[in-house]
Amino acid sequence: MHLLDNLRAEHAEITAIRRDIHAHPELAFEEHRTAAIVADRLEALGIETHRGVGKTGVVGVLRAGTSTRAIGLRADMDALPIQEKNDFNHHSRHPGRMHACGHDGHTAMLLGAAAHLARNPAFDGTVYFLFQPAEEGEGGAPAMIADGLFERFPMDAVFGLHNWPGLPLGQIAVHRGPVMACADRFDIEIKGHGAHAAMPHQGIDPVLAGSALVQALQSVVSRNKDPLDAAVLSVTQFHAGDAYNVIPDIARIGGTVRAFRPEIESQVEDTMQRICAGVGAAFGANVNFDYRRGYPPTINTVAEAEFCAAVAAEVCGSTNVSIDPKPSMGAEDFAYFLQEKPGCYIWLGNGPGEGGCTLHNPHYDFNDEAIPFGVAYWVRLAQRWLSVA
Repeated sequence: MHLLDNLRAEHAEITAIRRDIHAHPELAFEEHRTAAIVADRLEALGIETHRGVGKTGVVGVLRAGTSTRAIGLRADMDALPIQEKNDFNHHSRHPGRMHACGHDGHTAMLLGAAAHLARNPAFDGTVYFLFQPAEEGEGGAPAMIADGLFERFPMDAVFGLHNWPGLPLGQIAVHRGPVMACADRFDIEIKGHGAHAAMPHQGIDPVLAGSALVQALQSVVSRNKDPLDAAVLSVTQFHAGDAYNVIPDIARIGGTVRAFRPEIESQVEDTMQRICAGVGAAFGANVNFDYRRGYPPTINTVAEAEFCAAVAAEVCGSTNVSIDPKPSMGAEDFAYFLQEKPGCYIWLGNGPGEGGCTLHNPHYDFNDEAIPFGVAYWVRLAQRWLSVA
């Protein structure tokens, strides 16, 4: 715990950075102010700094010793289009934008780790500090990859973390395998034939066909998939008509699919396609099915997850490390990094999750008491991965 004690001395400085970022949230690929804060601070620490990686991303490069080994540590920087309802001093100064997911805390903690490692380079190799834009649905990770991230900054493995409301402060959760799900979207257009509502026999009712389709789609997970393989199919939109006495021509349905395994993702898509065709034939309607893959499942590699668990135990104590808790049906674009490199994405305890502490909530705020644990985890992860011994 000696490292934690040292880092607590820097707590106020890192907290100030976190709260400044919180007060000035920026949306996906608009993180110009945040990126400038990150890059300026890295340069002030003497860390080689690359701006504009994946549009608004920043990469810091810190080398020590002579080893060719390298590790990547990632933090996300973007905020959400949510109106903040907090009234503390560091509340958002920008209407309709807020850090409701803790990316301000993630950025500040990685900056804290960069500062500590720059001042105490007790490792042999290279640490890449990856400050990623646009995690919230816009794909900042693939943008950085497309910009040559892994060619320009060759690393052996890549690691990420996310604060986790509901996980007690001072605890870390590690998954040896799936940790977050995919996030796919679908749109279904049902073309019927409009008619007077009093004479439905003269038309083809897309509302009736759509209602049957919504019901049938519920069988995809419950009756077409192995119950031991987790998946979620949620219809979240149904739009049709705008009059009380008219059967419309078209109904539109939309929603999301979540799964942990790519093969289950494909099975769900194929089954949905079959059901759409069948319902269309049964009702005489033309059903167009559009399925779009989003973020893939976030799947940790086992060896790296076990390594992270050992580091977490060193930082927090073995009794404060949770191994293989239930994964989340939420999604995370860190998954794209894990498709390219081995690595691990862990959850850092943010304290009670009741009320306004939950993610994507207008009352959310990152718990600053978690900062020393996150910084210590990053520092020890880099030091152990690039051990001098």
